[in-house]
Amino acid sequence: MRQLSELDASFLYLESDTTPMHIGGIYLFDASDRDAPLAFSTFVAYLRSRLHVVPLFRQRLRDMPWQLGRPYWVDDPEFSIERHLAYVNLGDQGREASLMALAAKILETPLKRDRPLWHITFVDGFRLEGSGQDKAAFALIVKLHHAAIDAFSGEEIMGLLLEYLPEPAPIPAPRPWRPHPEPSRERVLLQAGAQLIKAPLTLTALAARATEATTKGLVQRYLRRLPWPVPLFSAPTSPFNRHVTRRREIVATRIELARLKRIKAELGDVTLNDVVLGLCAETLRRYLKAQGATPVRPLVAMTPISVRSSSLRRATGNQMSAMLLDLATDEPDPARRIRHIHRNAVASEPYREAIAADRLTELLPSTLLALSARLYSELQVAQRYQPLFNLPITNVPGPQVPLYLQGARLVRQYNSAPLFDSLGLVVVAVSYQGTLTLNFTLCPDVVADGASLSDHVSASLDAIESQARHCPPEDGATPEAIQTPSAGRHVFPRRRRSPKQP
Repeated sequence: MRQLSELDASFLYLESDTTPMHIGGIYLFDASDRDAPLAFSTFVAYLRSRLHVVPLFRQRLRDMPWQLGRPYWVDDPEFSIERHLAYVNLGDQGREASLMALAAKILETPLKRDRPLWHITFVDGFRLEGSGQDKAAFALIVKLHHAAIDAFSGEEIMGLLLEYLPEPAPIPAPRPWRPHPEPSRERVLLQAGAQLIKAPLTLTALAARATEATTKGLVQRYLRRLPWPVPLFSAPTSPFNRHVTRRREIVATRIELARLKRIKAELGDVTLNDVVLGLCAETLRRYLKAQGATPVRPLVAMTPISVRSSSLRRATGNQMSAMLLDLATDEPDPARRIRHIHRNAVASEPYREAIAADRLTELLPSTLLALSARLYSELQVAQRYQPLFNLPITNVPGPQVPLYLQGARLVRQYNSAPLFDSLGLVVVAVSYQGTLTLNFTLCPDVVADGASLSDHVSASLDAIESQARHCPPEDGATPEAIQTPSAGRHVFPRRRRSPKQP
């Protein structure tokens, strides 16, 4: 019996008709090297043969009796793969723009709770544009609920489902599968009772750890003379922080990773993630200026950070921390801003350590967290006062080797993340094969002229490159400067060597 964590459950309770809590992916495959187009029936057979690598695909949620605890996963005895698949043929309209419009419509709809929380749409009749000619292609539009995965585990799942060789391998027969029986009512109630007994002890332990981390952070901050982290509710009011509707739009643009790495090398003591955040900051600054809505104070981003470790290596569930980060959008020089972002990230590290996302949801029950979030929305706190932060920005490292599906090469992927009420824009950066894709998921009723974001990304990158070439090193900068874990980077704890080891 595997129960949802408080963090996992919070995404269930936060979901509404206008804020579906699933993570989305749009995967484009070049099928021109295949002898024949990939038939939908072949894809279904292929996926059926690989269901065993992701057990979550055949598991659904069950509620605790009388809501005494968080839901838990059980094998779905009525599982049918057909309930999770759809087929769409774009016909003569099969271009990337129409694909993205279709994906936005599909991602507007919440997943059904009476079955495993995933869905894939196979898009046929699609033509891949570029290189002077259109190529035969197909696409997959994937939805996975945030209660089951985070952005990092989502990438791992796709890596498990796809292939690493260009030759189409024979599709094996599906492995025999029998659902495990559901736990008895007695066992479920016993589990709920144990949680109720353990709750006060957990609260005490978490409070002690938070106090220790905070004290440690204060000492380090004093010694390093670092600025204080972002105060709560200090983010400026922005056009992004308004009531969202169900409508969604996905805007994406692709960047060569080599360009970002050159900027990192020219600026010195910064991380690649700092460069990505700096590019996002300059893009948002230009967008807001064009809209005549430049905030007086710097924008504040929430940046999730993976805390997956070798000792906790499960492919599903949310295993992440988060920090609030000042994007320094009041700095006019986009290259110097990246250095400011780096310093702000380092300064926020102790704060992130003390109040990690999973710790916070253990201190606050997920139901209470969801109620607070809904009251935050219904009372229009973000509109009446300063919001907690302006937008989430996630950086997810993807595979740098090509992936295939029955001989069709994955050439592009776009990703979306859920929008929360009063948070009408989220940015997800994903790298694949030397290319970084910036994905903007937005509500067009909140973020006007979202398509212009692509042009702002291009102009911002040019400006950063130009300024970075002439940006002198800062006084006091040393190669030993402290490096904060990058958002979207796997952070592994140090292994302690046993005294018996040589």
